[in-house]
Amino acid sequence: MIGTLYGLGVGPGDPELLTVKAFRKLKEAPVIAYPKKRKGSKSYAQRIIDVYITPGEKEMLGLVFPMTKDPDILEREWSNTVELVWEKLKTGKDVAFVTEGDPLLYSTFIHMMNLVKERYPEVNIQTVPGISSINGAASRLGIALAEGDDHVAIIPARDDYETMKKAIVENDCVIFIKVAKVMDLMLKILRELDLVEKASVVTKVTSDEEIIWDIRELDRAELEYLTLMVVRK
Repeated sequence: MIGTLYGLGVGPGDPELLTVKAFRKLKEAPVIAYPKKRKGSKSYAQRIIDVYITPGEKEMLGLVFPMTKDPDILEREWSNTVELVWEKLKTGKDVAFVTEGDPLLYSTFIHMMNLVKERYPEVNIQTVPGISSINGAASRLGIALAEGDDHVAIIPARDDYETMKKAIVENDCVIFIKVAKVMDLMLKILRELDLVEKASVVTKVTSDEEIIWDIRELDRAELEYLTLMVVRK
């Protein structure tokens, strides 16, 4: 028997936003795989599930994911990661891979799933949907993302003035993820479109480290990676 690989969405940050099904799979799976930081501090997804895991009751499989664009390093490190998971699966153990948000929306699990399918097609892979940071932000900010025939876009923010501006102009609501690195550009566009008051920015939404920013105080601000912007016209 080969174990099942589960991709568990554990929500945007608040442990209470874990679904009942994800909670059950956490309790049932003998192996919990999670993104592991090289420096030893706990990853975001690991901190979310900490409240539900009793030390010693599970086999915890920390996986380091390379933060590089070097194709050789990526191939080597991802190969090692997949083999670590396969070592557990081939003994018949189910592996629950936890990821913040949803496992099929801009998640590390997507690449894991594709590589396992490619190398070990006999593995049964299942996913458990999770509440995304997008839904969490809408709730915390009190913003309705869409109604009626509204158009909504989810855009990974990047240093591309025309593309970012076009996304705002052509949609009723835009959620820009990974926005921290281009915040100055985004503020410039919002000011040109006279939409500063229509934008909201939040870091680590719903978690105990959540910050809802005053948009007027973001010039040159040092923002963490898990920051998104909602522009609702």
